[in-house]
Amino acid sequence: MNEYFANDLKRTARSRLCTPIKGLLNRIDPPVIVLLYHRVATLPLDPEQLAVTPDNFRAQLRYLKKNFPVVRFEDDWTKRVTPSVAITFDDGYADNLHEALPILEELELPATFFITTGSIGAHTEFWWHELEHLILGNSPLPSRFTLEGEHYGRSWPTVTGHDREKLYQELVRLMNNADSARRKGWLSRIRLWSGGDKRGIDSHRCMTVKELQLLAGSRWVTIGAHTVTHSRLASLPPQAQREEITQSKRALEGWLGHEIATFSYPFGRKSDYTKESVALCREAGFLKGAANFPGQAHRWTNPHQIPRHLVRDWPMETFAAKVKGFRTR
Repeated sequence: MNEYFANDLKRTARSRLCTPIKGLLNRIDPPVIVLLYHRVATLPLDPEQLAVTPDNFRAQLRYLKKNFPVVRFEDDWTKRVTPSVAITFDDGYADNLHEALPILEELELPATFFITTGSIGAHTEFWWHELEHLILGNSPLPSRFTLEGEHYGRSWPTVTGHDREKLYQELVRLMNNADSARRKGWLSRIRLWSGGDKRGIDSHRCMTVKELQLLAGSRWVTIGAHTVTHSRLASLPPQAQREEITQSKRALEGWLGHEIATFSYPFGRKSDYTKESVALCREAGFLKGAANFPGQAHRWTNPHQIPRHLVRDWPMETFAAKVKGFRTR
């Protein structure tokens, strides 16, 4: 039998077996579906698909308000009697305050915002945005790019748009696995090679401390930690992980004057953090940790590895169908 066909039959069989079991589990303990947003903005270029337009965000939230109890991420979910939804944001973009918050307040829906503290007030872009305009921008590039490092050497052609897109995607994967110092060094080389500069685009900036305090002052908002440098924890030794986790908590508590009890793993797939990461979050005093892989939250879910569903810029009809699917898998 064709191997792919055989594997497809196995996947289908597993799905058919799991669906009744999940249905039974959902009746025993109604699930919480945790949604993951990053930005509410209208962007001309969004290769990482992080932004939801304000119109689509408002439509998505209206659907949620009409069809689900919307619970706070940090709440005790054990007493619920119906499937519920929690809304979360990662990173700390300024548009969280200026675009997302007014819509949340208009519809009276709570959300938790996980903040990368090293970017607050820095007036710089996240590295993926700088890479975006250095590689995918309109400026002419040399015909070939070579990046060499301690454990890495590779050349890419950069003549066509397809070449640029391929280069961008490979550099994203490479930088995802690097620590902050190495990323900065590589970006400096790319900046020098491309003739670009370090000036950030204002639409991509993160909040200032004052803006973060304004966001946190809303009765509909909870603030959580998201490390200092948004580095992939699995690529760091335990001590560096501890510093990323605890220092982000301390910075937020210093700025906001109250305890920070929730955390979100950067990137958040199961391969992006380790058992040590989970233990360090627990040790730091976080009551819940948010991941970034699909699934439902139940009483038996590890509170430091709560699954979330990434939301894209979907119109309401598509969003409704996606949420319906999230409830059944």
